[in-house]
Amino acid sequence: MFKSSLFEIPEFIDEEPISHAVPPIVAGSTLGMDVGVVISCVNFSIGHWLRVTTELTKLARGCVLGRPRPLPLPFAMADTGVVLEILELYRHIYEEFLAVPVSKGKKSELEKFAGGLYTTTVEAFIPNTGRGIQGATSHCLGQNFAKMFEINFENEKGEKAMVWQNCWGFTTRTIGVMIMVHGDDKGLVLPPKVAATQVILIPVTYKDANTQGIFDACAATVKNLKESGIRAEADYRDNYSPGWKYSHWEMKGVPLRIEIGPKDLANNQVRAVRRDNGAKTDIPVANLVEEVNNVLASIQQNLFDVAKQKRDACVQVVKTWDEFAEAISQKKLILAPWCDEEDVEKDVKARTKGEMGAAKTLCSPFDQPELPEGTLCFASGKPAKKWTYWGRSY
Repeated sequence: MFKSSLFEIPEFIDEEPISHAVPPIVAGSTLGMDVGVVISCVNFSIGHWLRVTTELTKLARGCVLGRPRPLPLPFAMADTGVVLEILELYRHIYEEFLAVPVSKGKKSELEKFAGGLYTTTVEAFIPNTGRGIQGATSHCLGQNFAKMFEINFENEKGEKAMVWQNCWGFTTRTIGVMIMVHGDDKGLVLPPKVAATQVILIPVTYKDANTQGIFDACAATVKNLKESGIRAEADYRDNYSPGWKYSHWEMKGVPLRIEIGPKDLANNQVRAVRRDNGAKTDIPVANLVEEVNNVLASIQQNLFDVAKQKRDACVQVVKTWDEFAEAISQKKLILAPWCDEEDVEKDVKARTKGEMGAAKTLCSPFDQPELPEGTLCFASGKPAKKWTYWGRSY
């Protein structure tokens, strides 16, 4: 069985017995390849390999085409359940690791994956620019491609059945979303869970200070933190001042800075400075590991809370076209009742087109607010069928 070293199934997804997995597709040049072409190629292969339930595929390897980025590949199975499992995995990564709040929902027919049954998405919002951004998508391809390429299998009842397929991708835009949501005028602000360096040690020395003693204390602190699983480094460069180093590591977004100077050495403590809010705390060396872990956990949670507060403050509920137009001009994330008609969606795009770009549907959230009977679409005046997020987007 081929199993990619670049991709592992999350623990919460029950892996079915697999005797064949989708092999990697290798591009021999830097020319891009349309995802539809890739899906066609893989479907053709699956149609020849697949025989019974135990051969339904769930593993694949992404490949690099043109610029470095993972490529979404299709998966074949007996039902559509994995579509939402993968979407939940993406939400988990965004919110639990990157501290970026997202909305889970379904794309409109105009915005869904071409040829698919439906597209689910996690949508982020950048308050500073007033634009939404598609965080990641999980597409249900249905049985359209299975019928086209005759991908059949024998199910558990011994009956011939068509597979259901899904296609999903999580790309490098994720890093950009995190940077735009958390970054400030000083530079990057990295959540501790994804920061390569979680703690940076800065020795604070001057002419009459016990430089070697301070360096030794920094080294011991780094060793202590590393042994407890905390990613820590020390900046011993002697051609830069402590102040310059503070700015340097703030720009790089390191979550926590620890300073050790003569007074800290004498009092057997360290000075901890948070990147997210600048708060300073003196920590006794005896409680170092416990306190640093607590501070890092606090930073992680605070980044998410602040980002969510900013995002929620930008959400504006509208019920009329005039309210919608005003909210768009104020760079809001708009939640509006919609009739779910393609012509109306196209009309909204046409009427809002300008220098800032046209407004579009972002997603219809799974967590739908109550839609009172008689509610009308903000754009057409027809009976509304759902609440949908609208806005300008990247």
